[in-house]
Amino acid sequence: MPTSSASTTDSTKSSSSSGGVQSLERAFDLLERMADAGGEVGLSELSVSSGLPLPTIHRLMRTLVVCGYVRQQPNRRYALGPRLIRLGESASRLLGTWARPYLARLVEETGETANMALLDGDEIVYVAQVPSKHSMRMFTEVGRRVLPHSTGVGKALLADLPADEVRALLSRTGMPAATDKTITTPDGFLAALAEVRDLGYAVDDNEQEIGVRCLAVSVPDSPTAAAISISGPAGRVTEAATERIVPVLQQVAAELSEALANTGG
Repeated sequence: MPTSSASTTDSTKSSSSSGGVQSLERAFDLLERMADAGGEVGLSELSVSSGLPLPTIHRLMRTLVVCGYVRQQPNRRYALGPRLIRLGESASRLLGTWARPYLARLVEETGETANMALLDGDEIVYVAQVPSKHSMRMFTEVGRRVLPHSTGVGKALLADLPADEVRALLSRTGMPAATDKTITTPDGFLAALAEVRDLGYAVDDNEQEIGVRCLAVSVPDSPTAAAISISGPAGRVTEAATERIVPVLQQVAAELSEALANTGG
């Protein structure tokens, strides 16, 4: 995204030559900058980060406010608006739909149930699943929400966040024990995240449900934080199986990342 007036000018030339609508591109750029800033910003902050003049930003923001995509707070700052929630929910469902062929491939190559999950606020939400063909298999309802500290996908999604952000999230959610294997301390969880970074994948070893192991990786450069995983009985998802399954997970995640990037055409 453009970060200076020069880069904004370059973006403008590019959009003009490609037939893009400049005001529309600028409006979406401002929404993304607001999201990156935590959802609430002042006009001067947007001007500095985007390189756009204040009158232009003010005009765009007024339009977004009228449409319900932005709201003005009593302190005169601007926050993301409620109409974006419906768009986000629909996009999440579509993301799961796009991922299903890749999850199906995971099932074919690993034999275990494959899942896709997103980080939504402080929670993990499952947006797609393709079940294993085994009679004994794992099942997670699409739409189910869980806390990240007890899941493989949660570890994969949080592994690259700064430690202070992870601690803040854990302080908001708490760390209740789903099983006696669940990590219940921030220091223990941060140590687990360091291991995820070292290994390149995350493990839920009986931490969400006794008898179940899960292997997970994040989807690189996903438009929203996403992870894919396989889950199965601990007797099948052994250490030996992990060595075979993880490269498949990583390859499928890379291919899904490329496919998602290409949807913008």
